[in-house]
Amino acid sequence: MDAVTRRSATTDEAPPGYRPAPLPTPRPPRPRRRFRTFLVATSSVLVGIAVVTVASRLDEFDQRAPRIEIPDGIPPGPGAPLPPIDVNAPGRSATQLRDWAAPLSEAVAVSPTALEAYGYAAAVMAQSRPECGIGWTTLAGIASVESKHGTYRGASVADDGLVSPPIRGIPLDGAPGVEEIPDTDGGTMDGDATHDRAMGPLQFIPETWKRWGVDANGDGIADPDNIDDAALTAARYLCARGGDLTTEDGWRTALMAYNLSGEYLLDVRERAAAYSVGVRR
Repeated sequence: MDAVTRRSATTDEAPPGYRPAPLPTPRPPRPRRRFRTFLVATSSVLVGIAVVTVASRLDEFDQRAPRIEIPDGIPPGPGAPLPPIDVNAPGRSATQLRDWAAPLSEAVAVSPTALEAYGYAAAVMAQSRPECGIGWTTLAGIASVESKHGTYRGASVADDGLVSPPIRGIPLDGAPGVEEIPDTDGGTMDGDATHDRAMGPLQFIPETWKRWGVDANGDGIADPDNIDDAALTAARYLCARGGDLTTEDGWRTALMAYNLSGEYLLDVRERAAAYSVGVRR
């Protein structure tokens, strides 16, 4: 906030022998000023009462408003059900979920394009691996932790799912708390010819992407920087590792395969559970 300053008035030096004129006899204060003071004081009191009253009513309203509790337990809930779509439709098939994603986007503060990607990936797995039962909420929870849904450090998700600028993790050089993974791609995918780095909104290392990466938006390219491709690849990987993700054991096994960290697992669970009841995280 800018500071507001005032410039004080100055008085010229008085000439020699100058005597100031006698001060006028003070007059008694005018009743109008007393009345004005009374009005100011009364107005302040009334404003204070009004503020307290409004705050009290807002507090009462807040207490009456139903609070959405984030459910406990593993696995997190499946969230808003997906409408039937043709997962083999030409082009970016995920756009069929636009009407499903739009209102949900406002509630959970995730872009419609990202939600479409998670929903499409779950829909594909429901047809190709129905025994897996992976929910879009699990993918959303992982993407939230990994890259803030493709918005980490100012990145953004385009309508075609491409995340730019590309999101790259730290070099996996064996520093404290970091696994050492020497370069496996000559730096062609992650930009590092010395050590591997995690890539894209779902943070795959090059070696894993080369094995599991899949094209989900129909452009003929499996791109780790495209949130459609990354979400479906993550879903395939999780289902292969965990089996039945509708069970606690299956979900835990899948998440620990994705990132071997109990803290990470609980963070994903909490965010996925919040999305399952339409709460932002």
